[in-house]
Amino acid sequence: MNSFDDIGHLTALLPLDRAEVAFDGFRTSPVLDHPECLAFDPVDGTVWCGGEAGQIFHLDLAAQTIELVDHNPGGFTLGMGFGPDRTLYWLDAVRRQVRRLAVGTGARAEAFIDGRVGERELVYPNALAFAPDGVMYFSDSHNGPPSGGIFRVTPDAVPSLWHEGPFRFANGVALAPDGSALYVAESDGRAVAAVEILPDGSAGALTRPWSLGDRVPDGLAFGPDGRLYVGCYYPSQILRLEADGAVRLAFEDPFGGVLSNPANLVFRGTDAYVANLGRWHITRIDMSEIL
Repeated sequence: MNSFDDIGHLTALLPLDRAEVAFDGFRTSPVLDHPECLAFDPVDGTVWCGGEAGQIFHLDLAAQTIELVDHNPGGFTLGMGFGPDRTLYWLDAVRRQVRRLAVGTGARAEAFIDGRVGERELVYPNALAFAPDGVMYFSDSHNGPPSGGIFRVTPDAVPSLWHEGPFRFANGVALAPDGSALYVAESDGRAVAAVEILPDGSAGALTRPWSLGDRVPDGLAFGPDGRLYVGCYYPSQILRLEADGAVRLAFEDPFGGVLSNPANLVFRGTDAYVANLGRWHITRIDMSEIL
């Protein structure tokens, strides 16, 4: 595992003016309540994101509008993503659920997985990723076992424990573009792990290719350049992970105004859109210079 203890002495690849607030939900009605996640609608390109009180919001960035679509009182919405047939899935850490909504059908949101998978209780369901064939992976954040780990849900909706780690607070997950591995941000371990995906879909070897020093990784996303990017909850940075084990500081906001406790990020072309758990807005970063 490669060390990144000297990140504090590095200069970001991108200047601060490459970022802007794409949607400011501070004075909107409803208020965008500290979003931790976001996902682009595959049909109309609008944005879906969550709130810290169990909300699901629908944003139109062009029109600068916001709608509260669902509220799971007492919950906390974390990672989300679109599965097949425009179904939106998300994780509620407090209610320990995987929830879903068939967008555009008029259906109501529902709990897809509630509290446990088989005999295994969920502790803190956190982030998810979909494979092209509809397989879903999601993290359960705990320094386990006997709890926590990575779960896998088949396209016919059968969930199972895929890899129990132990992980050091498994957070964001991202599937390798070639489907060979699932990458896992370990927030407490200050590292990014890789779990090999074997030909039969089972989990293979667990390695930790990147150590991030004192940075706290949260969200993971592959860019259009095929490289893995990390949203760091602290400090407010975006890192780029190289195949040879090197780590680069792609973007940093030392003031926490435009980028504030970034969590999950999503690429749309050469722009990275980032949810800011520390504030009430969505950030857009023009990454074209380094992709």
